[in-house]
Amino acid sequence: MSFSRRDFLTTAVVGSLSVGLRGQQSDQQPQKGAGLRTTAGKLPIIICAHNGYAYLDDAYAFLKNGGDTLDAALRVVKGPEDDPNDTSVGLGGLPNEEGVVELDACCMHGPTRRAGSVGGVRNIKNVSLASKAVMEHTGHVMLVGEGAERFAVAEGFPRENLLTDSTRKIWLLWKETHSDWWGPGLDSPDWKRHLGQEPRAKLSQDEDEWQVRMQRMEEVAARIGIPPEERMVAIRKVIFPPTGTIHCSALNEKGEISGCTTTSGLAWKLPGRVGDSPIIGAGCYTDQDVGSAGATGNGEENIKVAGAHTIVENMRHGMSPLDAGMDALKRIVRNYNGDKERMQYVDMTYYILRKDGAYAGVSLWEGYEAGHPHQIAVHDGVKRAQQTVSLFQGYSNSWPPTPKG
Repeated sequence: MSFSRRDFLTTAVVGSLSVGLRGQQSDQQPQKGAGLRTTAGKLPIIICAHNGYAYLDDAYAFLKNGGDTLDAALRVVKGPEDDPNDTSVGLGGLPNEEGVVELDACCMHGPTRRAGSVGGVRNIKNVSLASKAVMEHTGHVMLVGEGAERFAVAEGFPRENLLTDSTRKIWLLWKETHSDWWGPGLDSPDWKRHLGQEPRAKLSQDEDEWQVRMQRMEEVAARIGIPPEERMVAIRKVIFPPTGTIHCSALNEKGEISGCTTTSGLAWKLPGRVGDSPIIGAGCYTDQDVGSAGATGNGEENIKVAGAHTIVENMRHGMSPLDAGMDALKRIVRNYNGDKERMQYVDMTYYILRKDGAYAGVSLWEGYEAGHPHQIAVHDGVKRAQQTVSLFQGYSNSWPPTPKG
């Protein structure tokens, strides 16, 4: 028999990952029930993706004491950017297919109605701050690639290697197990067939395709030097490329609101690929008169529906944060004519904050896997993590689909 992606996740990987992921999980357990407040809430308030949870206390205290809303949001997202163990953004972000970390970010400052954005930036860790520099020190909104990097350096941002030893080894694991030309050659005594090339006739009835693949990847991971306790996490990132991002919106007691989004984008992407995170109106949109919204998930799908802008405009026309977000999710589904077979490979989470303090966290699916639901982190004097409201029951799969042996 052959395993599906979900079979694989719920057997070979999930069991082993439970140990490897413990150190990465917050002590805060997500609250049961919807991640939303339907009526006006307490101010000030900050909402963000769950990987910003640990940085909310400092940002909230800053905001509570009169700090600017955009600076408060940037304090949240800068934390994961600086953390080499967070492979979704900044330092230690998973690289493109060439082994180079490319980062995207944007920000919008509600009180002054300004915006800044950078895309495809290499060698600059805090691209969220670089996007603010574009907003404050240029007459432009977006800079990309080498130009954005040179601008950041001129503004005092240091160049640094963003690929850590850990993410370099994960990239090598991906190259050696998913590339035709990386790994020992035919003339090497260490040569073995690449994954998926093992003739099915050579597999015993007791050995299925995934067991062979897993064993082979573990052997490569060991040879590369990935520690035993980190191998299953690394293998999962190779097989199911993550789309790491963080969004944050902040609202103060005066009703001023700002938002920002930053990411290292889709792991193993084509060089130069830019997702939704630096796109004003897709990965982030803030309107001082209405509210703010941001996104994490499949960037290409969010660009096509201008998700954050759609949500804010929905609220402008009277929709609640929950309904506004659900409408944006339904537009993604509409683009696939409701085809559930394809929709299982798409996921999206929206973080929505209305100007009166009402908020919602909505997602296409309940989570990426059982036991790890999508969450929204909130601080309005009480810090908490709450599960999102999902459009579909169940869990999404990662793209691309599992290749057949």
